[in-house]
Amino acid sequence: MLKRLGEALASWSPRGEEEGGDPLARVSAAWPQVVGAEVARNSQPVRIAGDALVVATRSSAWSEQLSFLSERILASLRERFGLKEVRRLRFRGGRFVRPAAARVIRGSVGSGTRRRVRARDATSSPEEAIARFRVDVTRARRAKEDAGWKQCGRCASLVPPGERATCAACAIAAAQERERLVTRLLFEVPWLGYAGIAALVDGLGRDEYETIRARLLARWWETLARAARAKRLSRDRRERLVASSYVIVKSGLEPERIAPETMHAVLGDEIFALLYEVRE
Repeated sequence: MLKRLGEALASWSPRGEEEGGDPLARVSAAWPQVVGAEVARNSQPVRIAGDALVVATRSSAWSEQLSFLSERILASLRERFGLKEVRRLRFRGGRFVRPAAARVIRGSVGSGTRRRVRARDATSSPEEAIARFRVDVTRARRAKEDAGWKQCGRCASLVPPGERATCAACAIAAAQERERLVTRLLFEVPWLGYAGIAALVDGLGRDEYETIRARLLARWWETLARAARAKRLSRDRRERLVASSYVIVKSGLEPERIAPETMHAVLGDEIFALLYEVRE
């Protein structure tokens, strides 16, 4: 039998803070609100193992990106669900399938943590239920503000005291935008190095730059190696542009100091011969 709208809203908290039921199911249901829609399409909580929430991601690159924001994600989960026993995130890169029903392994959090939800009178109409819902949201927000919570500088959602003034979802979005910019600059103006690129990309730290650089070098090398295995270049000869950027970024040398011998040494015999010694 379907519940009346008033009954359904009366038993639901806008913060998702009820602790009854399956913790993993609740985390999975709220994952898009915790990390943002784009990240949620490429990651999914799959189990809680001891003190760790295991998150499957679509690739190792997504795992690495999310690892930078583990603390903010954990803070958001603690605030929403009170999962104090979950102290770390573990990422598992690779293809994943969203589970039809979330499950928690034996011995994980959730046992013995139920709290009674205060019963509320049913509302007489959908309009009254919506009005009550708005009051609850406003009251919860004011309580957080009184407790020292501050607005996220990007989306205006509230961030716990002591955290940076950016929520986890916005921090992830900002990190993705930085990676897109750094990737483009490393390809188009690879001689800039960290100092030059950091001057153009707000908030870029050295560790983040090195991670993006290493990931991009690996991707470029796979492009070159794939052409070498096929013993041919693509129609637009894009591999030559990739090789040029690869050598500059890999060696750290300025373009005028890159001699054919340098290209040969960095790329190896097979790739160098394919790129520069084949006859058109």
